Amino acid sequence: MIHFQLKCKNNHEFEAWFQSSKSFADQRNRGDVHCPVCGDTNVTKALMTPSIAKGNSISGGAAEKRAREVAEQVLQAAKKLREVVEKNFEYVGDDFAEKARAIHYGETVERNIYGEATEKEVEELDEEGIDFARLPKIPRSNRRKG
Repeated sequence: MIHFQLKCKNNHEFEAWFQSSKSFADQRNRGDVHCPVCGDTNVTKALMTPSIAKGNSISGGAAEKRAREVAEQVLQAAKKLREVVEKNFEYVGDDFAEKARAIHYGETVERNIYGEATEKEVEELDEEGIDFARLPKIPRSNRRKG
C-alpha cells in the first residue's frame, strides 16, 4: 500500500491509499479518484514530506494490514450512506440538475432526490448556489430506477 497526498483543481488537499503508483494512475484515469470536498476528478499528487519510520512504530506488514482495515471501514461507511440515499430519496436519473433547479427555485415540491449529473451541470449548480452533495462512486447492483 502507498499513501499519497492529493490535490484537486480547486486546491483542496486530501490523503488516499493505493495498492501502487500504477493503481493510483489507473483509478485516476478512469475518473474513480475524486475530491471528497467538491467531487472534482481532476486530481494530482500534491507535495508531501516522506514518512520516516521510528524504531517503535508499527511494522510494515502491520501498517499495511491496518491501512486495508481502515480502507474497508471507509468503503463500508460509503456503502451505508449510498444505501440510505437509495432507500429514502427519489432517483431522477440524468434529470438530476433540472430537478434540483426546480426544487431550489420553488417550481416543484421540495423532496430529496438523487441521480446523475455531468461535470458541467455540477459546476452550474454550484455557481447558482444550489446545495447538493456527491455520493462516492461505488459499484451498485440494486440501484432503484424511479
